[in-house]
Amino acid sequence: MANKAYSLSHTKWMCKYRIVFTPKYRRKAIYGQIRSDIGEILRRLCEYKGVEIIEGHLMPGHVRMLLAIPPKCSVSSVMGYLKGKSSLMIFDKHANLKCKFGNRRFWAEGYYVSTVGLNEATIAKYIREQEAADIALDKLSVKEYSDPFRK
Repeated sequence: MANKAYSLSHTKWMCKYRIVFTPKYRRKAIYGQIRSDIGEILRRLCEYKGVEIIEGHLMPGHVRMLLAIPPKCSVSSVMGYLKGKSSLMIFDKHANLKCKFGNRRFWAEGYYVSTVGLNEATIAKYIREQEAADIALDKLSVKEYSDPFRK
């Protein structure tokens, strides 16, 4: 697999990216129930875009993938597509999540991408920062909605 070169009409390419992104609600019970569905949805969406999943891991707090993305697609467009469409598909298949959490965003904002290999410390830092940002956002939204008549 490592020697495989992909081909477009007049070019050969080998663009691999390590990508890490996190679900907005990192609750192990919920994530465990729908883990296989998330994997299937991500596989299907990658196939639609012509992106190969070389390696992928669904962890309780994050998703790690090694993707071969053709040069005709940018990493940001692929990630926007994966996160946007998969959120809709997850909430469509598991409607109870939409009712329980009240919005259409399953994934946290942003993602981490690396082209040179896996840097565990940087990935761990990214995951901690995402979790802190989500907690702060949740506290802010609770404060905003606690007094509906506040000016």
